[in-house]
Amino acid sequence: MSTQLPAEEFRTRLAAVRDRLVETDAAADAGVWFGATSIEYLTGFDHIQTERPVVLAVTDGRVEITVPRLEVERVEPNPRIDAVHHYRDYPGGEPIRTAVGMLEDLGAESVAADADGAPGTMGYQGPALSEFFEVETQNWVSRMRWEKSDAELDLIRESAKWANLGHRYLADHTEPGAHPATVSQRASMEASRAMLDTLGDQYVARTRGDGPVHAGYITGEQTRLPHGHTANRRLEEGDVLVTGASANVDGYYSELERTMFVGEPSDEQVHYFELMKEAQEIAIDELGPGVPIAAVDRAVEAYFEEQGVADLAQHHVGHNIGMGGHEPPYIDEGWGDHCESEHTEYDEEDALMQPGHVWTIEPGIYTETYGYRHSDTIAVTEDGIEWLTYYPRDLESNVVRLE
Repeated sequence: MSTQLPAEEFRTRLAAVRDRLVETDAAADAGVWFGATSIEYLTGFDHIQTERPVVLAVTDGRVEITVPRLEVERVEPNPRIDAVHHYRDYPGGEPIRTAVGMLEDLGAESVAADADGAPGTMGYQGPALSEFFEVETQNWVSRMRWEKSDAELDLIRESAKWANLGHRYLADHTEPGAHPATVSQRASMEASRAMLDTLGDQYVARTRGDGPVHAGYITGEQTRLPHGHTANRRLEEGDVLVTGASANVDGYYSELERTMFVGEPSDEQVHYFELMKEAQEIAIDELGPGVPIAAVDRAVEAYFEEQGVADLAQHHVGHNIGMGGHEPPYIDEGWGDHCESEHTEYDEEDALMQPGHVWTIEPGIYTETYGYRHSDTIAVTEDGIEWLTYYPRDLESNVVRLE
C-alpha cells in the first residue's frame, strides 16, 4: 500500500490545468491559485494559510510561486516549481505586487484565478488581482478533486487503516471516571506511534492537520449537538459517545465515527441506535456510479419520515472527503438543483455519483438528550462501491462493558 503520491500524479494534474488554460474564454496566459489546498494539490508544497499570501502561477511552460521570506527554504527544494519569488512580510513586503511582478515576467496579460486576490485570512487586506490584469475566475482544482485517482484512493485506504487502530485504542481506554480529553490524547498518541514505527521514512509530515492519527469523542448531552465539543466532564456509566477517528496520510484523510455506550444502553438508546444504523445502511445501499447524488439523501429522509423521526435529523447524509475533511459534492436533497443553478459551473453529470468519489455516509438522529451517528468512508467504483473504513458497526461491538 502506497503512503506517498507518485510524481506522475503531479505531472497529470499540471497537464490538466494547462489544458484548461487553453479552453478559457480569454485564452488566459496563466493559471493563478491563492488557496493553500489547491497549491498543495498541484505542486505538493504545503503551507499554513495566514495573513501572508502565497501565490502560484502556472503557464504552458513554467510553474512559479510567490511566498513570504519565511517560506523560501521550504519551497525551494520542490522539483515541480521552476522559480521562487519572495517578499519580506505583510504588509511591508507588498505580496500582491511581488506576485504581479512574477506574472509580468511570465508574460501574462490575462489570468484565470481561483480568486480575485488573496483571501482575508488572519486580517489580510490587499489589492484585487483585477487591478493589474484581466481576471477570469475558475474552480478547476476544486472540481478536479471530486474524483480521486487510484493513487489518492490508496492514501485514503491507508488513512482508514490507521483510523481504525486509533478507534480501537479509544474504545480500549474508555471507562467510567476517565476524562475524554486524556483518553483521546492516549489513543491518538499510541496509534500515531504505531503508524510512525510501521511506516518509518515512508511517512510524510504535513503542516496541515494535527498529527498522524487523531481519535476522540463527544460525550453525554454534547452528542445531541452534531458539532458538540469535548466537555470538561468525566465519563459516567450510561453515557452515549459519538466518536471520531482519522489519520493524515500524505495530506489525505478518511472519516470513521461510531455511536458507543458506556455500560448497557437503555431500550430507548437501543431504539435510536438501530434507527440510525438502518438509515446508514439504506444510504449505502443506494450508492453507485450514475446514481443521482440527491436521491441518496431523499431515501434516508423518506425512511426517517416513515419512522416518525424526521424532526430529529439535522443534516444531510454526507460529503466527499480527501485532502479536506469536507469536500463537494454533498449528499443533499438539493444537490441536483444546485448543479442546475446559474450560480454554479456544474452540469448534469455533476449531479451523479462517479467512480472515484469518496463519501462519508453519516445520517444522524439527535434527540433532546443524546445524538446517534455512525460515519463510514466509502468509495464509488466502476461497478459498485468499496468500504474503506471497517470498524464494527453493530450494537454489541459498540458497548463498553463494565466489570
